[in-house]
Amino acid sequence: MALDMPGTVEKDHFGKAAFSVKRKIYLTVWDAEQRAVLKLTPAQQAQLAEEHPDAFAPVPQKLGKHGWTSVFLPHTNERLFRFAMDLAWRNVAPKWLLPTRALPPKG
Repeated sequence: MALDMPGTVEKDHFGKAAFSVKRKIYLTVWDAEQRAVLKLTPAQQAQLAEEHPDAFAPVPQKLGKHGWTSVFLPHTNERLFRFAMDLAWRNVAPKWLLPTRALPPKG
């Protein structure tokens, strides 16, 4: 799913699958925990956590204050996850790449 995002490459990040654009990570996948971590803005994080408290939560400690957000996969659906992943991609992608992808509908 993440590799469908323009300019995305997959690499290992401390034993986890990480997806990045221009060397900026926007998604890591924690398979064993059925969790993903997305790079959202603090405002996006707050909105998603408020609307879907079982699915989204700030990563503990400093990283969460910078928008890093845990997504608990059993508590979300594909459409909502794609929407949040697209937000994270847009947060790190270069501006010239953004017009290559339309924003998907919110889950």
